[in-house]
Amino acid sequence: MLKYTVRRLLQMIPVFIGVTLILFALRIPGFLPGDPIKLIAGEKPLPEGTRRQIIKENHLDDPVYVQYYEYLKGFAKGFPDPRNVDLGESYQKNREVKDILLDKFPNTFRLAFAAIFVEIVLGLLAGIISAVKQYSFWDVLVTLSTSILVSVPVFWLGLLLQMTFGIGLKKLTGGAVFLPITGMGDPPDLMHLILPSFTLASVSTAYVARIMRSQMLEAMGQDYIRTAMAKGLTERAVIFKHALKNALIPVVTFVGIDLGALMGGAILTESVFSWPGIGREIMLAVGQRDWPVVMGGVIVIVFIYMFVNLAVDLSYAVLDPRIRYGGAAE
Repeated sequence: MLKYTVRRLLQMIPVFIGVTLILFALRIPGFLPGDPIKLIAGEKPLPEGTRRQIIKENHLDDPVYVQYYEYLKGFAKGFPDPRNVDLGESYQKNREVKDILLDKFPNTFRLAFAAIFVEIVLGLLAGIISAVKQYSFWDVLVTLSTSILVSVPVFWLGLLLQMTFGIGLKKLTGGAVFLPITGMGDPPDLMHLILPSFTLASVSTAYVARIMRSQMLEAMGQDYIRTAMAKGLTERAVIFKHALKNALIPVVTFVGIDLGALMGGAILTESVFSWPGIGREIMLAVGQRDWPVVMGGVIVIVFIYMFVNLAVDLSYAVLDPRIRYGGAAE
């Protein structure tokens, strides 16, 4: 197991280097429009001494590989204590990037976990009903609904929900707000979380329902299920005590991996609902060409995704010892 863990950790290194190299290319003058000095200091003419100081502090006169080395050196300060990491300073806010991301991370975390809750509850329920009531009205309804959710873009669904609950129902109720459509409330409350979490979870919920349906149908056809039914167990006991337990393994794997994806895939949802998380902060930073915030935010998302994937892989290898990656797992 130790060899397998080390091997998976080593596989993360080229992923990190590849992502940081691509992001670092955005800072190279001439690669994208915009003068980094003007982005840092503004449009006003600068004294030559101030200009040279900005260039020196940000290593803009150094070769690209030196700039990249300095960035990695600042990032390495976060090991073993992440509070010491140096991701640079925001061009627009004159704050440390790590401080900006630390302020926004709890909001993204809250939204992602709310979406995971919706995904698990609705996805599992829909998949079980669809499998148990195969070829019935409910099965057709679940199949049709999941096909639509997989096909609908997240941002379009978010706008549709905003129009329905923020404009349509508001007119029907004579001006009363049915559900908030922007922000997270002050202080944060559950009502502001409902629409963004359902929007973010929409595609994943459809996939969970489909996986659950196929796994339940496969489990219900196994010999041990027929044996349990022959013993006189009720249908409820057979479904929830026998079939569901075995059908859940692929679903648990998908949900675990999807947590990392939701943490990174919240950019569109947070932008549509003005949710003050890391995703929206990255989107605003792209518009302002605030590259330190863009790089820091994307790197945080990549790390979350990689470590969630690692945790899922390790737990899956523990639960199923048949999993062998080149004989590394023990």
